[in-house]
This record gives sequence, C-alpha cells and structure tokens, in this order.
Amino acid sequence: MTKVDTKKPEMTVPLLSIVVPLYNEVESVPELAEWIDRVLSKNRIIYEVIMIDDGSADGSWNVIENLAEKNTSVRGIKFRRNYGKSAALHCGFQASRGEVVISMDADLQDSPEEIPELYRMILEKNYDLISGWKKKRHDSLITKKIPSRLFNWTARMFTGIKIHDFNCGLKAYRGDVARSIEIYGEMHRYIPIIAERAGFRQIGEKAVVHQKRKYGKSKYGFGRFIKGYLDLMTISFISRFDKRPMHVFGTLGTLMFIVGFAMAAYLGISKLIAVANHITVRLVTQSPYFYIALTAMIIGTQLFLAGFLGELISRSSADRNVYLIEKEI
Repeated sequence: MTKVDTKKPEMTVPLLSIVVPLYNEVESVPELAEWIDRVLSKNRIIYEVIMIDDGSADGSWNVIENLAEKNTSVRGIKFRRNYGKSAALHCGFQASRGEVVISMDADLQDSPEEIPELYRMILEKNYDLISGWKKKRHDSLITKKIPSRLFNWTARMFTGIKIHDFNCGLKAYRGDVARSIEIYGEMHRYIPIIAERAGFRQIGEKAVVHQKRKYGKSKYGFGRFIKGYLDLMTISFISRFDKRPMHVFGTLGTLMFIVGFAMAAYLGISKLIAVANHITVRLVTQSPYFYIALTAMIIGTQLFLAGFLGELISRSSADRNVYLIEKEI
C-alpha cells in the first residue's frame, strides 16, 4: 500500500514585512513597488509587501492585482469601503509574517531607501519601535509645518515620549509589537504612545528623507490637527482607564455625591436646630445651596453609574476591529 505524505510543505517566513495603506494612489503604487524591490534586492533582504486598498475608486486594486501576478512578494487586501488609515494598518499588521514590520505611505513621500537601515536598527539594536522623523519637510509652512510642530510638541509634553514626529508614516517595529498593538479610529498618529502603554518601551527615532509629493494631492486637510488633539486626550484617557473606568468615574461620582450630601445635611441640621430654638428661618428649599447640593448628588450618581456601566462594557465587549474585506491576494 502506498503511503501518502500528509505533511504540508513548509513556507518560508519572510524576514521583513512592509505594510502600505493606500487610498486612490493608482499612479504611485507601481513605482513604489518597483523601488522597494530594487532596494531590498540590492541589500539581499527577503521581504513581503502588503498593500491595503482602503476602498479606492481609481483602479488602485487592479494595479495591485497585476503587481501580485508579476511579483510573489506582493500581497493585497481590499476593503469594501474607506475605513481609514488606522484600519488599514491594523489589518496589514495582523496579516504580516515578518520578524520586522515596516509601515510606509504609498504616495512616494516616504523613501524606500530608508528601509534597510530601519530594518537593521530593529534587528541589531533591540528596539521595539523606530519612528521616522521628517526633519526637512517639503510641505507648506502655514498649513503643515507649524501646526505639525505644535502638535508634536504637545504630544511630547503630554506623554513624555521624546520623539519629534509622531505622525510620520514611516515606522519600523518588531513583528510581535506590530501584531500586538491595537489601532482603531484615527489612532495611527499615536502608535508610539499605544506601544509604550502596552509595555514596549524601547522606542527610538531616525531622521528620514521626506520627498515632495509626485502624484495627486494630500488626503488630509487642516482639520486633522483638531482631530489630533482630541485623539490625544482620548488615547491618554483610554490608556489609563480602558480596563478600569470605575476608577475615574466612580471616584469623581463618589466625591461629588459626598459634597452634595454634606451640603444638604448641613442645611437640614441647621433648620432643625433653628426650629428647636424657636428661631424663624426660611425654608430649606428657598436656599440656593439646596439646589447646588441636589445637583451635585444627581451628577455624582450619574458619574458613578457611568463608571459601573463602563466596567460592564469593558468586561463583555467583543473585538471592536471588524472590517469587511472584499478581496485578498
């Protein structure tokens, strides 16, 4: 009887995964893929490129399919609609197989020439994460440079992480770091903060070349800086109280309720003492402090209930990162 070998052939796990989120970048994708291949082939680095089409409407997916047919190192994921850069990065990280993962934008403003050095820094210097620093930017002074510097300064002061450019798309990670961190909403700006809060504290940076945009136009407007500050407050709060919302809401609620109850008790006891001594005083409900006390107790109760509900949701919530993938190569 002939024995059948049921062992599956072993797959060569790539040492480097490059995650490229893109949205309507049909002109730049072929040039980027060719540039990456040229640089990494010259440096003899085994790699894969994972291109995540975030609901493009300009034929970008057709280009990715053609590239995948010609180059087995190219993989692709296509979303049914536009979910945003954070969703694309999250799916790309989860699909990655490399010991080192590098993320970069598809608009050719991030240079693939930086990849070998970032790759070496992760492997040889034991960094968890290396963030690119666009030291010399080819952007508008008013709409990009000044707001970006203010934003990064605020993020450094607020978080204590001393890097110059939180929002640079070119970053390198150890594979387990990229596949462990959770990115959602528009939190891609704060990946170093998310990683640091998750316990990956070996974070460095590298000055990288920032190139002028060659095709199309930027997908981000001035409003991203306003959203950035709001997201900074969100990530700071969530990183501290995500798993224990009762600690903040319950504490605030309890303190407000105690203050309100103490004020109400003082008014009530004062009224009883006055009555016992046959002193005529106005009704408790005529005092403005009564309504302040009542409001404080009501708000305190609501805050306490918010913390309690937050604890229930935190313990029972399922994975929030659910994206509808239409196709995958």
